[in-house]
Amino acid sequence: MVSPGDDYLPAAAETDEHTIRRHLAAVYRTCHRLGLNEGVCNHLSALVPGDEPYRFLVIRYGLSWDEVTPNNLVLCDCDGNIIAGTGPVETTAMQIHAAVHMSDPAKYRCVLHTHMPYTTALCVTDRFELSMCHQNSLRFYDDVAYDHEYRGLVMDQDEGTRLAAALGGKRVLLHRCHGPIVTGDSVAAAFDSLYYLERAAMVQVLAMGTLAGGGRLCTIDEETTKQTKALVDRELDYAARCHLGARMRELEDIDRRASGGRPCWRSAVALATTAFLAGALAHAGVTRWRA
Repeated sequence: MVSPGDDYLPAAAETDEHTIRRHLAAVYRTCHRLGLNEGVCNHLSALVPGDEPYRFLVIRYGLSWDEVTPNNLVLCDCDGNIIAGTGPVETTAMQIHAAVHMSDPAKYRCVLHTHMPYTTALCVTDRFELSMCHQNSLRFYDDVAYDHEYRGLVMDQDEGTRLAAALGGKRVLLHRCHGPIVTGDSVAAAFDSLYYLERAAMVQVLAMGTLAGGGRLCTIDEETTKQTKALVDRELDYAARCHLGARMRELEDIDRRASGGRPCWRSAVALATTAFLAGALAHAGVTRWRA
């Protein structure tokens, strides 16, 4: 592949907490820009380096995803304790992400859960399947698990553990009547998968909308599907780092313009206001309510 140069890439390996914080904050903000989240709900997490007890970074409940910075991410352990940062952490975020991370800490370094529209639309259809009908779909060949059992909000450890088991070692879980869980061995890889899953679902949902008068989706033959999947997997780490690097440069440019040429993540006033409101909500007992 043609390289744009190392200066345009995130770190080759997410080996330290500082880099992981930067990458995860960038993914939160990028998902906000792309319209992949809902309100102050949904959640993205990433393990930080270290052995047991495992610890992961996640958003503080009540923040807009556009307000996330490397420094205001909350560090938790998988028992629900806040190690660093200011909470609260939404209950379903803790139950889903702790269970998935713990099920395979080496493979599931990053866990992303959004209600992004097209993928979530697939989760409420009778067919409930990502079809191998488009090039973007092929990267997910034999890497999507389907959970047909919806039990409401994930408010306890048992349901989080059940979802982690339903994932079954796959990269993606589609949960009926709820939405996707997307994983990766790095923040960059998980985000790349999240983005292209939504693009694949978009093509499929739009195509399905044209079939009311008859016809059916195309299906790519299995040999081509397997070959394409292998090629994508071979280049995934590099391609994902390029993708995230480009998104981070977009955010830096936005911040530079907003600050009159001075690079920043968010203004001090905005962060102070957010902290005040979050504290008021916590004091009033309004800490969490849905995924």
